[in-house]
Amino acid sequence: MIKKALCALPIVLAMTAGAVASANQAPEDILDALAAKTKSPYLTQSPQNRMMMPDNPSYDVAEDGGKLFKQKRGPKNASLEQCDFGKGPGVLKGAYVELPRYFADAGKVMDLESRLVHCMKTLQGFTSDDPQIKRRHGSDTDIMKLMTYVAIQSNGMAWNPSMKHPQEKAMRDAGEVLFYRRSGSMDFNCATCHTNDAGARIRASVLPTIKSKEEWTKAVSWPAHRVGHEHTRSSQHRVLECLWQMRYPNIKPDSDVNIALISYWTDVARGQPAILPDLKR
Repeated sequence: MIKKALCALPIVLAMTAGAVASANQAPEDILDALAAKTKSPYLTQSPQNRMMMPDNPSYDVAEDGGKLFKQKRGPKNASLEQCDFGKGPGVLKGAYVELPRYFADAGKVMDLESRLVHCMKTLQGFTSDDPQIKRRHGSDTDIMKLMTYVAIQSNGMAWNPSMKHPQEKAMRDAGEVLFYRRSGSMDFNCATCHTNDAGARIRASVLPTIKSKEEWTKAVSWPAHRVGHEHTRSSQHRVLECLWQMRYPNIKPDSDVNIALISYWTDVARGQPAILPDLKR
């Protein structure tokens, strides 16, 4: 049901700030258009995944998230309908593609996950130790359900993270430094995998290159259902997993490193349509 509603968005969305002509298209159609334009081996590597996209399990996750978003919960018995993601309380259309951004009420730059946690604490009264916040990863968690629901309201819109506040620019620049900074026991960085020529692989998987905006928008389109995990995953989970693969220490949720890397990678994808929800290997 939620997929049908999203795909029926009026064409006027394509005229709003941060939107592109594909704002009313299904995620699989957006992917097809990018693949046809570039002939990218990354975008075309998994025809099986492409076939499954219309029945992406993330739609069910988002459906559950919509119910949670409107449900009064927590010690304060409040819903999240007054949560401001940057466009005003409760406004979701196009909000996700403009994150991370600076929020004056928190005094910091936040991505979607950290902003949801902030609202769950301030509006609903949950604490960091409550399972509604503590459990972060997996389709069965409240955070993942809520993130997926909010994010897919921006499907097809162009990535357009805010760079108006000095802290937003500083966070993005810190993310660029981290992306190229070699460290850890294996002397890796993000660029080790993501600045190669198109078609570079790790085992059977073609790697997206940051040199191609069309590849990069798919790479950073999270939440997405990971077929190999049988779960919907978030941007912060992707950062965690990448750093683990590079033999870095585990990263803390909502840390500045998380937000910085997400700020940079979203800025690199600027102007390209978000594929939400995506379905990945």
